[in-house]
Amino acid sequence: MKIHMNGSMAHLQGDWTVAGVTQNNLDTLSVALELIEPGDGRSLNIDCQQVRAIDTTGKQILNVWLQCARLRGVEPELVNPPNKLRRSFQRLGLLCPNRPRYAAACRQDKLPIKEIPT
Repeated sequence: MKIHMNGSMAHLQGDWTVAGVTQNNLDTLSVALELIEPGDGRSLNIDCQQVRAIDTTGKQILNVWLQCARLRGVEPELVNPPNKLRRSFQRLGLLCPNRPRYAAACRQDKLPIKEIPT
C-alpha cells in the first residue's frame, strides 16, 4: 500500500488489503494528508490504476482518508478505480455516477452518519 502526492494528483499503488496495511503505510497516508493544501472545494484527483488488490480494510482506510481530505476543503475524485472498488463505493452511495469521472463521494452531508449516544 503506497501513496505518492504530485500537486493536485495522488497516486495509489500496491496491495490495499489487510495483509498490505502496516503502521508505516498509515503514517504515509497521514503525511500525504499534510501535503494537501487546504482549499475551497478544489479537486484532488486520486489515480487508482496501480492498485493491485483491495479488500474491505483497504476500502475503509481509503474512505476515511477521502473524508479527511474533504475536511481540508478538497473534493477528492477517484480516477481509474478498479471495478471492485468502483462497485463497492457505488453500492455504499459514495460515488456520484452522474459526474464525468467517478467522484470519491458526493457531499459530506450525503454520507451516512451514525449518531453515537453519549
